[in-house]
Amino acid sequence: MVRPDARCAPNARSSPASVSEPPILAARGLVKRYGGLVATSEVDIDVRPGEVHALLGPNGAGKTTLIGLLTGAIEPDAGSVAFAGRDVTRLPVHRRARLGMGRSFQITSVFADLTVLQNIALALQVHDGHSFRFWRAADDDTRRLDAAHGILQRVGLAAEAGRIAAHLGHGQHRQLELGIALAGRPTLLLLDEPMAGMGHEDGRRLTELLRSMKGSVAMLLVEHDMATVFALADRISVLVHGHCIATGSPAEIRAHPEVIRAYLGEERTA
Repeated sequence: MVRPDARCAPNARSSPASVSEPPILAARGLVKRYGGLVATSEVDIDVRPGEVHALLGPNGAGKTTLIGLLTGAIEPDAGSVAFAGRDVTRLPVHRRARLGMGRSFQITSVFADLTVLQNIALALQVHDGHSFRFWRAADDDTRRLDAAHGILQRVGLAAEAGRIAAHLGHGQHRQLELGIALAGRPTLLLLDEPMAGMGHEDGRRLTELLRSMKGSVAMLLVEHDMATVFALADRISVLVHGHCIATGSPAEIRAHPEVIRAYLGEERTA
């Protein structure tokens, strides 16, 4: 049953993971204020190993703030974040990334003047703890290049390895950004509107790519594209004005009257 006061609390029946299996990410009571504006109000949310947990909400609901709190880009005023079995509430972004938390952004961020392969190789180099030197150091490492080719195969860009990143289409940029995130060998991916700006065909390809990764890496997906959310999510949480009004399976969320009024109804009448 969906609980409107759940604060994005766990719903084990809607998760593919075992009830006894601890969540890979667990946030409790997260609060962030900007002056008199409460961006998030005592939000609880968790993600279990291998699941896709989607986060929905209208513009201004607090979704981007919540992602910032979970990744360490924003410091909470109250509450806690645990990841991979340890408290990371005060850890910075790069420390969380080292533990296996990867992220993509609404706006793609790649090295436009490097090839697709070099982008991935450089991301691998940085994750391995080497100094941030010019890409040639990463480009000369056979082991790293083999790993980079493997990632490109995984994200559907193997045929574009030698292409300059600036020449990719928008959808391919998204695929490359996902490959860069995978170079960090994450156990959890936080995906912030990966479908933003995509046409139907690009969106379909990226949805299928994310579907192919289900079970191998946990995902927290922030997305406005309802077809993508309902195609991928094992559980969905809905934020409105910084409050979580419901958490449940896609079927439960579709049928929840408060969710329909606050968000799904806007989509249906748009």
